[in-house]
Amino acid sequence: MRLFRSSEILGIARDTMEFALEASEETHPNEYMGFLRAEDARKLGLEKKGQVITDVLVIPGTVSDPMSATVRSDMVPNDIKAVGSVHSHPNGVLRPSDADLGTFHKGDVHIIIGAPYEWGDWRVFDSSGDPRSLDVLDVPLPEEQFFDFTQEDIDEEL
Repeated sequence: MRLFRSSEILGIARDTMEFALEASEETHPNEYMGFLRAEDARKLGLEKKGQVITDVLVIPGTVSDPMSATVRSDMVPNDIKAVGSVHSHPNGVLRPSDADLGTFHKGDVHIIIGAPYEWGDWRVFDSSGDPRSLDVLDVPLPEEQFFDFTQEDIDEEL
């Protein structure tokens, strides 16, 4: 892993955005909340410096209702891949509330998805709540590697 990565966010993987849209719809009429994680663009086959959002991290213990989603701050990992947040507005409003702005301090990409959770029903904001653009990229998602060993390694140990 590289110690210093480019902080420029080049976009979000199409599959990741589809996941966020589907999760928002499934959570309706309650709000959905997750944190965005990014991967180095070169690891995804892009010849550019920067990062691509590839994951939505859902925090255990998150409580939501039609007006808000509350994350237990003690459950949020100190994640160097974290670049922002995503949450839904079941009322369809595609701008941050004052409460939303209070949560925008970590990362510079904050996506709000509004009902009915279709492709045009989302907007992106920076940490100040100002609109920003975010390209949807057709890149393969990296394989999850929760463990740094294979079945062969286990068999060899036994």
